[in-house]
Amino acid sequence: MILSIKESVMSVTAPSLEPWQWPEEHWRQLVAQVRAGRPLRPSVWPGGARCAVALSFDADHETNELRDGGKSIGRLAWGQYGSRVGVPRILEVLRRHNVPATFFIPAVAALIHPDEPRRVVDAGHEVAIHGWIHELNSALPGPVERDLLLRSADTIERLSGRRPVGLRTPSWDFSPDTLAIEMEMGLLYDSSLMADEDCYELLLAGGPSGVVELPVEWVRDDAAYFIMHRFQSLRPYMPPTGVFDIFRRELDAAWEAGGLFQLTMHPHVIGYRSRIWILEELIRHAVAKTDVWFATHEQVVRHAVAHAAEGGGA
Repeated sequence: MILSIKESVMSVTAPSLEPWQWPEEHWRQLVAQVRAGRPLRPSVWPGGARCAVALSFDADHETNELRDGGKSIGRLAWGQYGSRVGVPRILEVLRRHNVPATFFIPAVAALIHPDEPRRVVDAGHEVAIHGWIHELNSALPGPVERDLLLRSADTIERLSGRRPVGLRTPSWDFSPDTLAIEMEMGLLYDSSLMADEDCYELLLAGGPSGVVELPVEWVRDDAAYFIMHRFQSLRPYMPPTGVFDIFRRELDAAWEAGGLFQLTMHPHVIGYRSRIWILEELIRHAVAKTDVWFATHEQVVRHAVAHAAEGGGA
């Protein structure tokens, strides 16, 4: 299936054609490769909660530099900060408030810091797949992507003690082969795409895949507001109060709608002294509502699937 889907899309038109010259069959096949299927917003959350809160942390660490063939000792040290300072600081905040979360860890980052996956799981959190070395999936041949994802799952299972059931593709880079590989691996969910704000089933070439999407969005990602690169002209920066305001408004809107609030953070971004309070204040804000359910991504997906069958669609 992997090769047939990719080949059918690539064979429709010559690469010399401009997009505005593409025949309708071609652009329709491109669009139809992976699509949002049936909505999976449940009519009720556990305990009668009005809203679900799914916090996640992409523990990229040194792989941000390694995946591009980089050798910068300074950027590798920045990655080490994520594991050395960021993750312990995050785990302490989550412990104080008794809040579960999901950590997506590249296999190479897990191998560099082999005690981290088990420490995260032992603290009551989920560890899921985040690629091998934070590679870009769309740049890989299908068999290579498959091999890396299988090796990543095996590595996470060995180091965490639990087989991962979810995948977040590195940089949310989803290839034409990714979903078919997830189906082959028997994964419960993906968390890389943006077709909705609540969970939905993914369609592969128009057919139900059985894989659930727990969607992400750049507006709910700390890196979009804080990451800079010294040797490029990229200097995005917002004051922590501004970022907190955006996240709080997203949470409030999810609560009003009775839906899901999902947030993506990075230990080497959110873990600094001037930023970690964003996480803590956001948790306090949600707790103050009294009817919010904090859950791992796996827990949200399992509940959504179970209750969608009871008429809990959008």
